[in-house]
Amino acid sequence: MNTTAPRVFAFRYGVFRLLLTVLGMGPGLSRVALGADTLHVRMGWAFQAKVPRDRITSAEAVSGLVGGIGVHGWGGRWLVNGAASGLVKITFEPAGRARMVIPVKLTQLTVSLEDPDGFIAAVGKS
Repeated sequence: MNTTAPRVFAFRYGVFRLLLTVLGMGPGLSRVALGADTLHVRMGWAFQAKVPRDRITSAEAVSGLVGGIGVHGWGGRWLVNGAASGLVKITFEPAGRARMVIPVKLTQLTVSLEDPDGFIAAVGKS
């Protein structure tokens, strides 16, 4: 077992930061932590995932229009973001599990990060 502390990456927030904070999904309750063995993503009460790191097949920067701000998804593809920029798409194989109010399948996760390049470099699978 590796006892190295996970590297924590902050979610990027935009104009909806205050609203997401009031709704329990703000910076104080949200983070992306990349450990030696596990990726842990949490956006307050609304989304939580713990996926073995060896299931990550890629992590890449993405840009363009997003389907909203907050937690959205279906069919294993999820967008968990506080902003429309700083987006990183993480792909998993085999699929992992996440939890919203109920457990959901997780094949692809897009998150908005303050340091997307640092996260992609830390994953090492671009």
